[in-house]
Amino acid sequence: MSEAINELRNIAFLAHGGAGKTSLAEAILFKAGVTKRIGRVEDGTTVMDFEPEELKRNTSISSGFCQYVWKKHTVNLIDTPGDQNFFSDTKLSMQAADAGVLLVDAVDGVKVQTEQAWDFANELNLPCIIFINKLDRERADFSRTLQDISDCLDLKPITLHLPIGKEEDFKGIVDLVSMKSYIYDEDGKVTKGDIPSDMQDQVDSEKEKLIEDVAEADDELIERYLEGETLSDEDIKTALKKGVISREFVPVLCGAAVKNIGIDIFMDTINSVMPSPADSDARTGVDPKDDSEIQRTVNPDEPFSAIVVKTIADPYAGRLSIFKVISGTLGSEGNFYNSTKEVKERYNQLLTIFGKEQKPATGAGPGSIAAVAKLKETVTGDTLCDEGNKIRYTCAEPLPTLISFALQPKSKGDEDKIFSSISKLLEEDPALQLDRNLETHQILLSGAGQVHIEATIEKLKRKYNVEVNLSTPKVPYKETIKKKVRAQGKHKKQSGGHGQYGDCWIDMEPLPSGSGFEFVDAVVGGVIPRQYIPAVEKGIIEASQKGVLAGFPCVDFKVTLNDGSFHAVDSSEMAFKIAGSLAYKKAAESANPILLEPIMKVTITTPDEYMGDIMGDLNGRRGRVLGMDSAGKNQVINANVPMSEFLTYAPDLRSMTGGRGIYTMEFSHYDEVPAQLVDKIIEAVTAQQE
Repeated sequence: MSEAINELRNIAFLAHGGAGKTSLAEAILFKAGVTKRIGRVEDGTTVMDFEPEELKRNTSISSGFCQYVWKKHTVNLIDTPGDQNFFSDTKLSMQAADAGVLLVDAVDGVKVQTEQAWDFANELNLPCIIFINKLDRERADFSRTLQDISDCLDLKPITLHLPIGKEEDFKGIVDLVSMKSYIYDEDGKVTKGDIPSDMQDQVDSEKEKLIEDVAEADDELIERYLEGETLSDEDIKTALKKGVISREFVPVLCGAAVKNIGIDIFMDTINSVMPSPADSDARTGVDPKDDSEIQRTVNPDEPFSAIVVKTIADPYAGRLSIFKVISGTLGSEGNFYNSTKEVKERYNQLLTIFGKEQKPATGAGPGSIAAVAKLKETVTGDTLCDEGNKIRYTCAEPLPTLISFALQPKSKGDEDKIFSSISKLLEEDPALQLDRNLETHQILLSGAGQVHIEATIEKLKRKYNVEVNLSTPKVPYKETIKKKVRAQGKHKKQSGGHGQYGDCWIDMEPLPSGSGFEFVDAVVGGVIPRQYIPAVEKGIIEASQKGVLAGFPCVDFKVTLNDGSFHAVDSSEMAFKIAGSLAYKKAAESANPILLEPIMKVTITTPDEYMGDIMGDLNGRRGRVLGMDSAGKNQVINANVPMSEFLTYAPDLRSMTGGRGIYTMEFSHYDEVPAQLVDKIIEAVTAQQE
């Protein structure tokens, strides 16, 4: 088994959208003989992108998994999304990888999601190599891209390949380890040869630099090099692997996925310098009983444990759970324990994922990525383990939601179906949040951006036949009062038989923000019988749910009940409840009522050059900047901004910063709405109600 672990690789492709991750995966699968032809993203014929929402947008919106064998090594490929809307899936799926390939477009260079993917790799301590792709395109430039990598990413790049030819004349690479050239024809067939004479000086210089850089990862090697000994290819590869695993440096390779240039050498490099699961450190979890730390190594003799990295919800086939085995082994069928949910789960068949297809597997050892169908309780982030040796691992957190939309069913009576169907999609995509706002009575769906929400709504229709309309959420305004007043509420009604009589006097006064509602019973001398006092309070509470300004709940006020009168026959709880609500309305109208709006605490992270635009925009949104900090190359702005001004901030920030700004938002407090805006809000609410 240990030999099998050493020859296993789990590799995540990471990049900004459009850098060519899916195309590179296609070229690899074709080269390895998994597919008979190279699929094209534009034609919707790729193995990794198969969901209709992906085909429509020509981009990955969900991580794809596939396996190939190359020169006795089994490699699990994870093709992750590069669009900011779906980047949570990238972060969660990276937990299954032992190493990453950071793709950089030779035309566009390092972009926002490239930087964020590298940040994720740092968080997970994931060793990486870089592949500069699309060198066959117009305006592609290897040297400029390499400089961009050095400038934008906090890493030490080491060049392993040099391109032969530029743009449409790009036809091959020089491998600085073997000191050979590889020239590719139009069908991607390779001819191995000597280094082109016009490149010899550049190659010699780069080779010397490579050996110096690589030798630094190995003390023994640096001694031999300084003593003038010639290092063999194997020496260099061993030191390269050591440096990659310790994350001392990041080797840079190059090619053109669509033209199949450099793919075979890239696959060889994955085998030779990328870590196997056995090269990973022991994984730390906790004992669910007492939260004490436990470590598990990548060893078949350890108890079984795994972490679920992805869930695929299918209305017909049920739930498919994809997991990475951390320790121990799993048979083709059996039981395991979900320590996150504290339940036993049974599975009937172990599966290996090939794009949209699944193939039966006979077993899974440590480091393997496998899947099982129809688990009842298990979702993304859960730990699976041996029931006799329980452990729980910490799962990466999805990225915060940035935008919310209100959902209205297109068909009456579909409201319950919305909740049950979207709940299933939430199992598949933990970056979504579903909520019902009790104040505005709206169903709210929150996600990473408008495209994220729209793709979810398309999936909702396709998978569960539920159609909804999207709208901007209502702002949950509130009302309060500014001055102390005294008012009477009297309800008197005479009809045949028993009449109705309730009479109360109240003092109403404002309370500090966030205090809520306070009721004081100061009745003396029995002017209102004890049994009717709770009815007065109830009447006030119910009436205050619809304030006198615009029908929003009234908060932060105190009512003191201190006088009134009753009738021995006609008084009742109902009469005093009505009297209480009348007293509230009279008092609220004369107590200088005001409108309150929710204020959000916002944290915006942006590169320095966009600071001026963002600060100006925040002022225009009635924002109040609380402070600024530096975070590496970025600036962090903390501000309080009214919720009504921030409902559609995600696309605005994206366009202001070229997609490089990110933000988080949480509720802070309620504050008074400026006088000049109150009438507009009341008008809008009245129009909506009509």
